[in-house]
Amino acid sequence: MRDVEARVLDAVDEAETVTLLAETVRVPSVTGTDAESELQHRFARLLTEAGMDVDVWKLDLADLTGRPGFPGTEAPRAEGYGVVAVTGGEGPPALALQGHVDVVPTGDLAKWEGSDPFAARIAGDVLHGRGACDMKAGLAANLAVARAIHRAGVRLARPLAVHCVISEEDGGLGAFATLARGHTAEAAVISEPTSGAIITANAGALTFRLEIAGRAAHGATRHEGVSAIEVFWPVFEAIRRLEAERNRDVSGLFRDTAIPYPIEVGVVRAGDWASTVPDLLVAEGRLGVRLEEDPADARAAFEQAVAEVAHPWLRANPPVVTWPGGQFASGRLPAGHELLDEVGRAVADTTGTRPPEAAAPYGSDLRLYAAGGIPTLHYGPGDVRYAHAPREQVRLAELHTVTRALALLAVRRCGAF
Repeated sequence: MRDVEARVLDAVDEAETVTLLAETVRVPSVTGTDAESELQHRFARLLTEAGMDVDVWKLDLADLTGRPGFPGTEAPRAEGYGVVAVTGGEGPPALALQGHVDVVPTGDLAKWEGSDPFAARIAGDVLHGRGACDMKAGLAANLAVARAIHRAGVRLARPLAVHCVISEEDGGLGAFATLARGHTAEAAVISEPTSGAIITANAGALTFRLEIAGRAAHGATRHEGVSAIEVFWPVFEAIRRLEAERNRDVSGLFRDTAIPYPIEVGVVRAGDWASTVPDLLVAEGRLGVRLEEDPADARAAFEQAVAEVAHPWLRANPPVVTWPGGQFASGRLPAGHELLDEVGRAVADTTGTRPPEAAAPYGSDLRLYAAGGIPTLHYGPGDVRYAHAPREQVRLAELHTVTRALALLAVRRCGAF
């Protein structure tokens, strides 16, 4: 290891990084809320203090909504900010480290130990809290890399960028806005949780909405009506059959994933009175998009499966399918791209173990960066199985491992002296 690399690694302050993570988790930056903007401004200040040139701008939401490729949103949003920091030599950044500041809602507070999802409780080597895993540990690692380079007094031959984005959880508006502003890089690492693996491909995810009509009647004479709940059931069974069909032949990158392309109904609403046969059911969910599948083909397959349900009422009253909210295409690092080996060597040189390559069954900002011509992969602290759950947590040892590997990657890819 060269002297300059050792200097940067020696400058990584693990205690400071844990403090940063805890402080970040304590900001309840649920997507679309004011706290999301608050955290963006906080990171802008911290990145400036780390010696970086920082671009902070208010997103023109109306303009972005009308642009081709707009990724959709699900959360109401009055404002949004972009933050991109750059340090180093001339030209486009050799590497961008990217992370999103927004988190999903907490759900039932009674399910959280201590009842405060944003307390950033530390027990042993584990920090608990909403966003700890997805993905504020990754954000903390990105900033810790910038701090270590600055603290070590190292100059980069080619620029390093840190991108902090909003709205990843509900579609990717922040990444879309960052690329639309002209920020780019020769390669990017998104520090989403990867459980020690390097994720080089993401499945996509499309939000769907189903409206199933019934016929209202008094509950005492229910035989005069048609329950929208009952006629939804064969539709749900058709969705499960479609899911099985779409998961029969999958990439070997998904070898550890039980269902690479899941279809899940997450919201069901029906009826408006306890003693009335419900005449409308609304179901909302997500459809997994296969690697390199055109999202339009995925939508068509879903719509066909729903339309072909063999039920007399549904043939006369076909379900209505619409596609609101976030629309995540799939994405992947180009085969043979050098970034995979560079990240693998940086991890191996700091841990002694070469990480495996894998794919993830969820959508992310990777597909937007890849579509924008930026080769991108995931490598970050945490286990995605804890994300979006009341047990959300991250091991601090993983935070430190990832920070050191990304610091070494940045020094090597950007060149340092």
